[in-house]
Amino acid sequence: MNILITGASGQLGSEIREESKESSHTFFFENSKTLDITNFSNVEKYIKHNSIDFVINCAAYTAVDNAEDDKVSAMNVNAEGVKNLAEAIKERGKMIHISTDYVFSGNNTFPINESEEVDPVNYYGVSKQKGEEYFLESRVHGMIIRVSWLYSCFGKNFVKTMMRLGNEKQEINVVDDQIGTPTYANDLAKLCIFLIDTDFKNKARIYHYSNKGAISWYEFAREIMKTANLSCKVNPIKTKDYPTTAKRPSFSVMDTSKIKGDFNIEIPFWKDALERCIRNCKE
Repeated sequence: MNILITGASGQLGSEIREESKESSHTFFFENSKTLDITNFSNVEKYIKHNSIDFVINCAAYTAVDNAEDDKVSAMNVNAEGVKNLAEAIKERGKMIHISTDYVFSGNNTFPINESEEVDPVNYYGVSKQKGEEYFLESRVHGMIIRVSWLYSCFGKNFVKTMMRLGNEKQEINVVDDQIGTPTYANDLAKLCIFLIDTDFKNKARIYHYSNKGAISWYEFAREIMKTANLSCKVNPIKTKDYPTTAKRPSFSVMDTSKIKGDFNIEIPFWKDALERCIRNCKE
């Protein structure tokens, strides 16, 4: 099969590139400079010209705070881009679209399952929710995978930021009242490649995926410092003491039992995944 990976320069796209090296499929890796997914004509021509059978959409406008002011760009990439890809591939093949825990309000006190009502608290979440709606309305053969707290050795993310600050500073402050689950993009990349050869024709359209466990950003930062052998002290603070342009969900732990059961997969614990990531980054 011919597989198109959009957002190929990002965390997940880069991890899929690494994991695809041993695959028998032919992969086409494109970023915003090589394929403008916000232009339907371009997308349609590309998919037809390259006989694309499967799309994994990793492209996203992920600057959460900037999205509050740059609403047009966020909506174009996170919603219109999804619509264009889904409409262009639906007669030819399948599609996996990567979404986010930010489509939820963060008011839960228990893991969020796929049937929970969406209610984003910032415009990034609004744009991602709209992308999900377009995907479902298109009736493309495929699935949405919502992920949380994604990190990798590639791109910009919390783990790399903490490791940089850990080398530069003696102590830092990190919020301890936002709870979620980190997701190592390499684990998600392996899942995406596995799903290419899986018959999910009769499966539900939306799944949740993250590593196992639930922690705060503060706890995650402390573990990063410990695992990376950094002496930087991490101090817990409240969200109100670290104001940001966009509001963040206070609780975004997702229930991953559905994807685990439907596809008979094992999901690594967050701490084990972090250790692998930091080891890979150092190598």
